Order: sequence, then C-alpha cells, then structure tokens
Amino acid sequence: MMNGLERHAAFSAWVFLTPALLLIAVFFFLPVLAALLLSFTDFDIYALGDLNRLRFVGFNNYLHLLQSPLFWTAIGNTFYFVILGGPLSVAVSLGAALLVNARLTRFPGLFRTAFFLPVVTTLVAVAVVWRYLYHPRYGLLNYGLSLAGIEPIDWLGDPDWAMPAIILMAVWKNFGFNMIIFIAGLQNIPPQLYEAARIDGAQAWAQFRHITLPLLGPTFLFVALMTMIGYFQVFAEPYVMTQGGPANRTLSIVLLMYEEGFRWWNMGYASAAAFILFVLILAGTVLQLKLRRRASS
Repeated sequence: MMNGLERHAAFSAWVFLTPALLLIAVFFFLPVLAALLLSFTDFDIYALGDLNRLRFVGFNNYLHLLQSPLFWTAIGNTFYFVILGGPLSVAVSLGAALLVNARLTRFPGLFRTAFFLPVVTTLVAVAVVWRYLYHPRYGLLNYGLSLAGIEPIDWLGDPDWAMPAIILMAVWKNFGFNMIIFIAGLQNIPPQLYEAARIDGAQAWAQFRHITLPLLGPTFLFVALMTMIGYFQVFAEPYVMTQGGPANRTLSIVLLMYEEGFRWWNMGYASAAAFILFVLILAGTVLQLKLRRRASS
C-alpha cells in the first residue's frame, strides 16, 4: 500500500508525463495504427477524392507484394546494402574512434569535429559532391584509376558498381555518428586494465582483442542495431544519386514505398510494404540480441 507521500509523487509523475505521452500517442501510435489499417485497403488517389471508393481488400496487398518480382529486387538490394554497408560502417567508425582516442595527434577535438561534419551535412550537398567524384570522365576517382593504368568506371551507371558506390558514400556520410559512440565506450574502459596487460607483456593486438573488444560489447550491440535499422530504411542515397537505377539495381524497399505511395498513389500497397519492412527490422533486431546473448554467455 502506498502512503500519502508516495501517492502524491506518483500523481505528480503522471501529470508531467501526460503531455509527452499524448504527443507520442497522437504523432506516433495513431499514425502507425492508421497505416496498418490502410494496408488492408485499396486506398489510392480516387479514394482520396471520394471515400466511397475505399474498399477493404484484406491481405491482397501483402500477397501482391510477395508475388511481385520488383519487390523481391528491392528486398535483395536492401539486404545487400545492409549486409555490406553495415559491417563496413561499424568497422570504419571503430577504426576512427581508436585513432582519435589514442591521441596520436595534438588536436583530437579537431579530428572529432572533422570526422563528424559529414553527419550534419545535408545529404543533397554530399550527393552533389560525390556525383562529381563518381563522374565517368572527369571524376577524381577515375582520375586516380587512370594514373594506375585502370580503365575508368561508370560508377553510377554500371549496374554492378552503382550499389557499392552508394554504400561507399553512405559509410563516409554516417560513420562519424557511430565514432562518437565508440569514443564514449572506449573512454569508459578503465586504463588500469591496459596497464596491467602491459606489465604482463601483452602487445597492442592482445590488448585490443582481450580488453577493448569484450568491454565494448554493449557499445557494439547498440551501434550494430542502430546501423542495421538505419540501413534497412535507406532511401535518400539512392533517391538522390540514382533514382533506383540502373536497371533497379539500387531500388530499396523504402524507395519502392515512396514510388508506390507518392508517385502512383497506391497508399494501401505502400503501407503493406512498410509493415513487411517492419517485420524484417524486428527479425534482424531479435537475431542480433540473441547472438549477443549467446556470445556473452
């Protein structure tokens, strides 16, 4: 049983929480519920003008998606982006964090800022710069290849190179955020552990393997989950750089949702794609949590 003081504290807590909970309900839970209901209808531009044209179609949108070759192409492209880009982004972020945290320079703050700048830079501006870097005739990358005697590559026009080119840009754009998180994790490791390891004769690689990596486990889990969730929702990079081409080789699930929902106004179809993406992200999250639990047991 709660006494009067505890009841007063609980009431005060609910008073302060209620505005935030109402905002979350209105701007998050209600739209999610509306999108779920929308996925079971044939809501399109005609229904927008006349709700009498709105029909309940059950799981037809989901069945049509699962039978669509274009949807499976988008699934494959998205998994390619996540499986290749996610680990690469985490590795680059960790490497940058180790370099900055090691204080090999007199100005670590300057390097932290420089590495973080791409994160806060507008993607459109970044895309314009990288489109010039990828230019098949005048791009800096192809100029470097020509110096090595390698034929120029049509980075964004070749179906085999378009997705790797976008992944490279996305890693450069986003690694600074995870780098800051890794730096925080590295600074929470007690320096006495490294001193004891050095006294025992452990070299740098042994210290990294037996101290840094195990103690960064929770940080790794957080970074991996956030990176996976973000990369599953890749949209802006292919939209700005390639518009899903060439030959749909950079078409992602979210880009397909955008095309169906806001270009062709198949809102029910796009909502179904959104919830299939939600299931994929949920499955990936549960899998990573189980792997982490198994590795730590």
